[in-house]
Amino acid sequence: MPERALAERLLAVPRRAGERVSGAFDRLPIRARLAVGSAALTFVILCAFALVVGSLTVHRIRSDFNGEVTAAADDLAGVLQISVTGSYTEGFHIHAHPNLDEYAASAHAAIRVLTPAGEVIEQTVGAPHLRLATKANINGYRVESILKQLPSPSGGTVVIQYARPLSGVQATIARVELLLVLGTLAGSGLALLAGAMIARRAMEPIAMLTSTAAHIAHTRDPSATVPLPEADDEVAELARTLQGMLRSLDDAHAETEAMLARQRRFVADASHELRTPLTSVLVNLELLAESLRGDQGDAARSALRSSQRMRRLVADLLLLARTDVGRVVPREPCDLAQIVLDATSELGPLSAEHELTIDAHPAVVQGDHDELLRVALNLIENALRHTPPGTAIRVRTGVEGSDAVLVVEDDGPGVPPELAPTLFERFVRGAGDRGGSFGLGLAIVRAVAESHGGSVALEVPERDGWAGGSTRGGLGTCSGARFVVRLPLAPQQPAAVGSPVIPQGVRVR
Repeated sequence: MPERALAERLLAVPRRAGERVSGAFDRLPIRARLAVGSAALTFVILCAFALVVGSLTVHRIRSDFNGEVTAAADDLAGVLQISVTGSYTEGFHIHAHPNLDEYAASAHAAIRVLTPAGEVIEQTVGAPHLRLATKANINGYRVESILKQLPSPSGGTVVIQYARPLSGVQATIARVELLLVLGTLAGSGLALLAGAMIARRAMEPIAMLTSTAAHIAHTRDPSATVPLPEADDEVAELARTLQGMLRSLDDAHAETEAMLARQRRFVADASHELRTPLTSVLVNLELLAESLRGDQGDAARSALRSSQRMRRLVADLLLLARTDVGRVVPREPCDLAQIVLDATSELGPLSAEHELTIDAHPAVVQGDHDELLRVALNLIENALRHTPPGTAIRVRTGVEGSDAVLVVEDDGPGVPPELAPTLFERFVRGAGDRGGSFGLGLAIVRAVAESHGGSVALEVPERDGWAGGSTRGGLGTCSGARFVVRLPLAPQQPAAVGSPVIPQGVRVR
């Protein structure tokens, strides 16, 4: 089943009852969750507070306004002096004192004097139509109506209407509501900032633990100490748990190192002890192979070849064990050019079917001649073993900067991509290995190079000549392989040595 269809089916499966569903909030960092949570809680509280306080404040503003209108209407009824000319039946006129327009101007009020039937007797300029009502909000005004007895001889009553516009009190209520909204938002924002600061302060011990753990992971030193917070809380318990875990890992690491050291010493001692009996066996088998004929001679020669392979394996294991335990043999100035020529002389019979070219320039290093010879032998033999007859193999030595360089390059099939990451590990053999090797050659090259303070790497082969050519592509996608060994240059020059015998068919540049 395709991966996408399988994922869709898994997502379509209903969750069990009580199973917690992870949401966007759960994917936020802990600091963000604490800050957002505190801000949300503060927002809810402030909203409830704003609703209660706003309702009470608005009610009080309207009540005070209505009370002011009532008081102003009562005051107007008390101070208003009305003189009457005429009568209801013949028609009459009233004269108010003080003047209605002047009285209403300061409060932007509207005043009307009406008959009980609703006919307007007198009113301020621009007064709106207001129906008869004792206390009401009409046409955007708060209206108070009061009956007033007319003086004799006319008698009768009039209705005095005092009204104030509601726009002022509505503007006040809108300002109060705006202030409450802004206060709620500002309080929530401050709560968010305060929550972020508190969360940051609260997470500092965990951040310190994380930094310590990252340092331990970088240095791989389990003996480091985890800082304990001052407060005896869950973070302190976590720190103590991590400290105990590190102590256990340190003890296990020490036990493992001790066991590996014992194993390395055993391998080194065993390999060293095996060399003497193997030498005796090889001498006897060589005598038998020379003296016996027929099937017995063939058997002796087969046993000799197997013993020689065993001696080679023991020598390889001894060299690796010596580098593992850090045993350093006496070192002296060695010229990589001379070592390459020695290795080529030793591998003469194997290189007959290949086009082997040597470009040897002096490159002096401080090292062990036998170990460096093993490096050159292994690299050249590796190229001879893994390339078909007729393949061009080039070996170069020289100086690049402060390093002596040994390069072995071929035009063979190259290194498979899946083998490149583990190429220098022990007992790794390619699928096309035709030489019956043990898979230790390149591991020995790396061990010797690192023990001499250098390195070895598989690089992209060069297209033209020995250097400066353009690359053919990435590793595993081009033909050929190129191994480069870099070692620190020695401070002094080596002693003169004799020239080796160059095998037939080897070109020296």
